Amino acid sequence: MREAERMEEEKKSRNFIEQFIDKDLADGVYDHVMTRFPPEPNGYLHIGHAKSILLNYGIAQEYHGKFNLRFDDTNAARESTEYVKSIKEDVAWLGANWEDRLFFASNYFDQMYEKALLLIRKGKAYVDDLTADQIREYRGTLTEPGKESPFRNRSVEENLQLFEEMRAGKYADGEKVLRAKIDMASPNINMRDPIIYRVAHMRHHNTGDKWCIYPMYDFAHPIEDAIEGVTHSLCTLEFEDHRPLYEWVVHECEFPNPPRQIEFAKLYLKNVVTGKRYIKRLVEDGIVDGWDDPRLVTISGLRRRGYTPESIRMFVELSGISKAQSTSEMPMLEYCIREDLKMKAPRLMAVLHPVKLIIDNYPEGQIEYLDAPNNMENESLGQRKLPFGRELWIEREDFMENPPRKYFRMFPGNEVRLMNAYFVKCVSFKKNEAGEITEIHGTYDPETKSGSGFTGRKVKGTIHWVCAQTAKKVTVRLYENIVDEEKGMFAEDGTLNLNPNSLVQLNECYVEPALGEAQPGSRFQFVRNGYFCADPKDSVPGTPVFNRIVSLKSSFKLPRSSE
Repeated sequence: MREAERMEEEKKSRNFIEQFIDKDLADGVYDHVMTRFPPEPNGYLHIGHAKSILLNYGIAQEYHGKFNLRFDDTNAARESTEYVKSIKEDVAWLGANWEDRLFFASNYFDQMYEKALLLIRKGKAYVDDLTADQIREYRGTLTEPGKESPFRNRSVEENLQLFEEMRAGKYADGEKVLRAKIDMASPNINMRDPIIYRVAHMRHHNTGDKWCIYPMYDFAHPIEDAIEGVTHSLCTLEFEDHRPLYEWVVHECEFPNPPRQIEFAKLYLKNVVTGKRYIKRLVEDGIVDGWDDPRLVTISGLRRRGYTPESIRMFVELSGISKAQSTSEMPMLEYCIREDLKMKAPRLMAVLHPVKLIIDNYPEGQIEYLDAPNNMENESLGQRKLPFGRELWIEREDFMENPPRKYFRMFPGNEVRLMNAYFVKCVSFKKNEAGEITEIHGTYDPETKSGSGFTGRKVKGTIHWVCAQTAKKVTVRLYENIVDEEKGMFAEDGTLNLNPNSLVQLNECYVEPALGEAQPGSRFQFVRNGYFCADPKDSVPGTPVFNRIVSLKSSFKLPRSSE
């Protein structure tokens, strides 16, 4: 391929944000790139925020620029240091390194106040006495222009005095606001004299009781970007209609070389709860075990469940960067964690619904140790010694008294392979008064030991097991979507349709001895049962609690263009 053709192909492959930045750099608008992730510390981050974090950090890395983590903490009523701490943990876990570039919007309150005074002196802002309802009424509609407040034409001197009195605490919450003076007839409602400061007598997590007036987000955010020297303010599409106000603020506040706002489509997941308001209600109502409940797609919930940063990054890449809204589905996220763990995770045996298998012709009290690979697809993970004895635990579903056709596991008279061990033939079984299978008996053929090269006959079924004498009993949690997908996300009254089976806890599970010593946060494949993680919150060394990250089966197919 000729060089010109190669360059043209590379240009086409770049997303629209990269193309904007390339042009800005080529035109000399900026001589460097600085991005930021600006969360509001009013809740925990979720999978949608991961897209913004990785996009902003990735752009900074690509252009050898800088990346800021900045807390947009302008609403003291909803913010806390708990959320600040959790957000820092999540951003760091995803691999976005802000180094020493950690900022708080509240540290700029003095500068924001000075910019508000500048707007008043320029005749671009005024103090309004209208109530919130009146302001809403005066604003107009999408088809009808708004009307001017009777307080809109106060003198500069009066506005300065009133605004300083607002700061001094003379007025009650909601009694007065400072509004930008723009255009009440603008077709863009955001430009119809938006509120830029309100009275709020409340303690702030960072500034304490210093302020009783606070800037509104649409006023504060562009100022924060400009103060820090952000070049490209990447935000989601709902801010597209706010861009004229963003540009008005940085222009009228007289910032040189202001940032460019670029909007991209959010990451939506079908039938998944991401809204902070709904998650907060689930937490407060005790329906979930905190913001990091493994059923949630908060970043901390995904981390606790066992997802890896690499799998989240893969998911964001597959979802793509565009201006068009689209919806992704959980099977794609589950595909990403399977892809990430299939070569990393040791594959060990665990029995989740146990029934006892007794090998009648195996010596009583004898334990032998068999060689077993830790991951047949990755030899570098090595091998382990697997204890084997007369009594084993097997999965209840691996035995049937009267099996259907093509059932190749254990039933009376049938022979199966015990994974990494021997052939065993079922000879009898016992039931309790309720008709439940309580014990299965079989005989083994010592000539069929795994790895011995035995070729005398073949069996169609292979089942996993653990040695009853050395097994560790653990708790296992199986998760489903917290939303009942068959009913849809919401009921008629606006509440969530909750899935009553979103969490099933199994307290009588048996695992290999090595799994009994699993460290909190470690991940494994349980043969035939899925990928699991030792819960980092509830596990302690020697007593792990395992969360199922994902089953082994996938309904997601990677598009051909992405293969």
